[in-house]
Amino acid sequence: MADGSGPFDIVVLGGGSGGYACALRAAELGMNVALIEKDKVGGTCLHRGCIPTKALLHAAEIADQARESASFGVRATFEGIDVPAVQAYKDKVITGLWKGLSGLIKAKKITFVEGEGRLAGPGRVVVGDRVYEGRYVVLATGSAPKSLPGLEIDGEKIITSDHALVLDRVPSSVVILGGGVIGVEFASIWRSFGAEVTIVEALPHLLPLEDASSSALLERAFRRRGIKYELGTRFESVKTTDTGVVVTLENGRTLDAELLLVAVGRGPVSAGLGYEEAGIAMDRGYVLVNEYCQTNVPGIYAVGDLIPTLQLAHVGFAEGILVAEHIAGLNPVPIDYDGVPRITYSDPEVASVGLTSAAARERGYDVVELSYNLAGNGRSKILQTQGEVKVVAERDGRVLGIHMVGSRVGELIAEAQLIYNWEATPGDVAQLIHPHPTQSEALGEAMLALAGKPLHVHN
Repeated sequence: MADGSGPFDIVVLGGGSGGYACALRAAELGMNVALIEKDKVGGTCLHRGCIPTKALLHAAEIADQARESASFGVRATFEGIDVPAVQAYKDKVITGLWKGLSGLIKAKKITFVEGEGRLAGPGRVVVGDRVYEGRYVVLATGSAPKSLPGLEIDGEKIITSDHALVLDRVPSSVVILGGGVIGVEFASIWRSFGAEVTIVEALPHLLPLEDASSSALLERAFRRRGIKYELGTRFESVKTTDTGVVVTLENGRTLDAELLLVAVGRGPVSAGLGYEEAGIAMDRGYVLVNEYCQTNVPGIYAVGDLIPTLQLAHVGFAEGILVAEHIAGLNPVPIDYDGVPRITYSDPEVASVGLTSAAARERGYDVVELSYNLAGNGRSKILQTQGEVKVVAERDGRVLGIHMVGSRVGELIAEAQLIYNWEATPGDVAQLIHPHPTQSEALGEAMLALAGKPLHVHN
């Protein structure tokens, strides 16, 4: 074995959310860890996902506030978007977090290896001509943007979210293929920056995985914002022209735009990494695992976007921590994926935890539900935001799901996930006092109403 690189307790292949969380927790538990990453530690989330998109969405929010300032009695003029300055702000946020994370990994004495790793069998990962041996191997190679069959990404006129994040201009017009989280967030950014935007989604709603009421509220808000969408419509083909693209839909309609953003989801990065050769059970590129993130090959675990669980950074963190604790013999509790909060950071934001109304009924619950309109919430009136908090509960029982739409509701979902995960009833929450005037009262008011003692509720 070259360079004495081992044996480690754990060799982690991939330094994104799942991989680095596993490495940090394992080091905390006294294990000797090697962390292998081909790019920069932090992975998709920090460099090409959550953090840069939210930075752009914040810039977009400020652009809208500048435009709308007169309605609050503040005279300001909106002079336009300085794209290089927006990029510099975004990059400064990323660099600060990346340096902090790199320092943390160093401080925990984790062996950080920069290079492309490949699984060479149980307990062995090869990087170039070096072999890293570990009692356990954790696969955390993440995901990359997907396309559709026959749809070629050229990085110029037909782009993915990776290209969109480093775009040197605000496009005059964009067609976005896919109305999931990524498509909706970029639609929101570009519309605030002044672009004409059309979303094409094959399913009947934007954010098709959310509760139907949340999707409907978002669609209404997007219509008010001038964001167009074609729902229940499949993409057929695209031609590039001198000025941009012509997108043809299955219903025969054509859309002209400067850019086509392909946002049809992300697929696992697993090809050519030695997983199949090691005998690991796979499905469509995903690595299959049990509730402790163990693969079918003893001593090999997998976490994050590589496995078919929710593709969210905070899920990666939780899976990484679970694996480190399982290896350490701490007997951790498996993750309840229904209890993971989900947020789309568009304007308005959409946030949820637990079951949708439809899913709760499918599972046989006798469902009661209540929607509290933000029109009755003082803080929301001050912010001039519209939306609602919807609670789905079991009749005379626990809260099964909470679904929110409105400005800043992503910050409210933390309380909602405690309510769901601690199996609280509306009555349990109704006796707790929410501070006035905050948007958190909307959740409190919904619980009061469900507990039979409504306050500021019209319905």
